[in-house]
Amino acid sequence: MNLFGLIGYPLSHSFSATYFTKKFEKEGILDAEFRLFELNNIEEIKHLLFSEPLLKGLSVTIPYKEKIIPYLDELDEIAQKVGAVNSVKISKVNQQIYLKGFNTDVIGFEKTLIPMLKNHHKQALVLGTGGASKAVVFVFEKLKIPYRIVSRNTSQFLLTYNELTKEIMDTHQLIINTTPVGMFPNIIENPLLPYHFLNSSHFLFDLIYNPEETLFLQKGKIHNSLTKSGLDMLIEQAEASWKIWNIIDENN
Repeated sequence: MNLFGLIGYPLSHSFSATYFTKKFEKEGILDAEFRLFELNNIEEIKHLLFSEPLLKGLSVTIPYKEKIIPYLDELDEIAQKVGAVNSVKISKVNQQIYLKGFNTDVIGFEKTLIPMLKNHHKQALVLGTGGASKAVVFVFEKLKIPYRIVSRNTSQFLLTYNELTKEIMDTHQLIINTTPVGMFPNIIENPLLPYHFLNSSHFLFDLIYNPEETLFLQKGKIHNSLTKSGLDMLIEQAEASWKIWNIIDENN
């Protein structure tokens, strides 16, 4: 039996176990199991690897996408450039556990973003500064889409929510929420944007997938903005992780 799983904290919002279990059933994959591993601290990864010798791959979610990096033996090129990891391949090298980190958030975000873009989506606002934000920024730089990062914290390199004027909102019509604000169970919360400046030219993309329509997206719809949840991105990045975990390891 090959074991796969998700690490993070908390995991009450997770859709991954349901997704992979259904995938295994649908595709007749009988030798695989997917579990949730809620870690109170990233250091618990050591015990997890020791206690679950059948583990072949892990998805990584909030708040460990950056914190897991020191525990890895290798990063692939994209994960190294992004500075965040959401997928780990576990293999054996000389009978020792070997961990390689990847970032499939980049793949998932790019694949779901591009078909939705309109010609007038020239500049973007990225809400949040965590691991998911870094993947989004990587894609924008690749696509040559100028962006500004918005944070609750004051910095000369960041915008705060209080600094979002009508002019900024009018010129940045692509808005990506990479924060957990509005995620289940806190579904009555939303990023503190000046939503009254939104219009039908804006595109709001929320990386949250539970609930599928967050308050952030609901407020966008009120102003006739284009909206997109993180569900399709989750599916794309999960499938990319599955391929990575099942690459034949030449070191074995």
